[in-house]
Amino acid sequence: MLLFVGLGNPGPKYQRNRHNIGFLAVDSIVRRHRFSSWRRKFHGELADGLIAGEKVLVLKPLTYMNESGRAVGEAVRFYGFLADEVVVFHDELDLPAGKLRMKLGGGVAGHNGLRSIASHIGPEFHRVRLGIGHPGERQRVTGHVLSDFAKTDRTWLEPLLETIADHAPLIARHQFQTFQNKVHLSLNPGAPDQEQG
Repeated sequence: MLLFVGLGNPGPKYQRNRHNIGFLAVDSIVRRHRFSSWRRKFHGELADGLIAGEKVLVLKPLTYMNESGRAVGEAVRFYGFLADEVVVFHDELDLPAGKLRMKLGGGVAGHNGLRSIASHIGPEFHRVRLGIGHPGERQRVTGHVLSDFAKTDRTWLEPLLETIADHAPLIARHQFQTFQNKVHLSLNPGAPDQEQG
């Protein structure tokens, strides 16, 4: 069993923010694989289902980004997950918009949601890093992540979310590198495979 965690901020004000791409990714997975309805649990919303015959729980913390670890920590303790059975979908400034990379463990690169989770369960969880691009100047970062996706972003955002849902069975089977490569090749036909990291 795995725990998929989508990161974002709750409420309609933040719904289409770049910072909420983690919520959008797990929403896509839940829809595609016909999970249960969302229910309130662990300071968040929880859904469950089967992907490739494997039981998967999906959690969207409703604690706001900076306190995501409270929700994740409660779910991990309740179900007895190991840190490496947790897969966190989150926005990544250091990747170009529409790019995806998998990573196990490591630092948090200033991401408050990841920092909060690491403080509750340790750093050795899987990260699905979803590129939103960098605005170019450090002082513009907050405005960038907390602003809505532009209409032009739909050209890469919707295909990315659909492709993540298509290839989620690979994550359920712990084939993380293959998942990254399949997503990359689906979005960039003819491109070479990617290295993990």
